[in-house]
Amino acid sequence: MNSDDYKLVEAHDCPMSSCAAPAGSPCRTTAAKVAVQYHTARFRLVPRLKAALNVPTPAVRKPGAKWTELPRPVLAAGNKPNGHVRIAYARASTARQSLDSQLDAFTEAGITRVFSEKISTRVKERPELEKAITVACELRAAGVRVTLVIHEHKRLGRGHDLVTLAVRLKEFDIELEFLTGELKGAHDPHGAVFAVLAALSGMEREYIRDKTLDGQESARRRGKAIGGAKVHDADMLAMALHLREQKMSLRDIAARLVITKGAKKGQHPSPATVMRMLNEHDEQTAALAAAAAGEGL
Repeated sequence: MNSDDYKLVEAHDCPMSSCAAPAGSPCRTTAAKVAVQYHTARFRLVPRLKAALNVPTPAVRKPGAKWTELPRPVLAAGNKPNGHVRIAYARASTARQSLDSQLDAFTEAGITRVFSEKISTRVKERPELEKAITVACELRAAGVRVTLVIHEHKRLGRGHDLVTLAVRLKEFDIELEFLTGELKGAHDPHGAVFAVLAALSGMEREYIRDKTLDGQESARRRGKAIGGAKVHDADMLAMALHLREQKMSLRDIAARLVITKGAKKGQHPSPATVMRMLNEHDEQTAALAAAAAGEGL
């Protein structure tokens, strides 16, 4: 982490309701003191810091002192952005494909800062694209208007990949521009293209969910088991029933149990697994009781 990371963090309001520190101010504790470190939900708004475990509050913010609101950044006060930067990203799917046409287009458009890589859309991690977005977010946090320029939307990806990126750019108020293709032109993060992509994201999630449920139902009709292999056995069930009689919570029961077989051998089952195991036992017990009652009639 760099000494100026706190400026990137403080470019955002703190999402924690217990803190709600405005942009330009450090995080605060429930005792109205300056927190010794920024809340996780806040520093993770900065792409470069998403993997950090914590981001300490610098001495200049006097951690531990009485918290007072500091002036908001110039941009947050509603003034015009401090300049405009266009950053370009170029991509080719294979090493045999050339990036020349994309790079030439960026040169003609007057863009000098270009991130490029040869990588398939099937690869989820694209280092150069991440670098471009990180730089864009840092400039935006500093009050600079930023546009990410792409030769054609297919260079970013298709379907879910494009939607996901659009959501990230909108979150940081970064504009998007395509030099050619169906989406040619500049697009404001609050404009129609971003709204359409967000709607498509919701539709895609619903489509995937429906197809998954249809597939599971089809498998059940064919007698196929759904889900992974069971991790519990008779001994684990007996122990879980005993602990439930002691009025222990599912979390505490799970912590007392140990998986004895399979890939998760030696681990504790999750509370959800314990709940499912107990529910299955209760259903089977009820079914047997009902069957016995029927036979007795």
